[in-house]
Amino acid sequence: MQTILILGAAVRQNGPSPTLRRRTAHAATLWHAQPDAQIIVCGGLGAYPPTEAAAMRDLLVAGGVSDGAITLEDKSTNTLENIRNGARLAAFDAVIIVTDGYHARRALMVARHFGLNARADCPEPAGWHIKQRLREVIAILGYKVKLAAKRQVE
Repeated sequence: MQTILILGAAVRQNGPSPTLRRRTAHAATLWHAQPDAQIIVCGGLGAYPPTEAAAMRDLLVAGGVSDGAITLEDKSTNTLENIRNGARLAAFDAVIIVTDGYHARRALMVARHFGLNARADCPEPAGWHIKQRLREVIAILGYKVKLAAKRQVE
């Protein structure tokens, strides 16, 4: 059995963001190819309700995914928390992380920090995402420092 871990993205005032919809639709496709997989949806409450996890669950169910295959992790607010909290709910140490391509490197770095055997499976990009790619350069450096500090404390 496989565990599919979907990383959160914004819920806006008018509903799930395009990023959240894209990640969720991609995970639904993965699940339909392997319907015995467990799906963990990650993401807490942002600026607008519902939680990212609840919004993803609703999208998955509307896409034909069995509600029983979905586990909610609805407390996390960032990538590190998504993966740490999601890993605690995973049935297996091997997971497929669903996120956007520009975000996959950082997500895998965090997953490996928590001892997960992880690979990323990303939806087709919706555009160039220059802002997100630049943000990731800074975020990866920050996460390297943050994870190194956590290792020293652990």
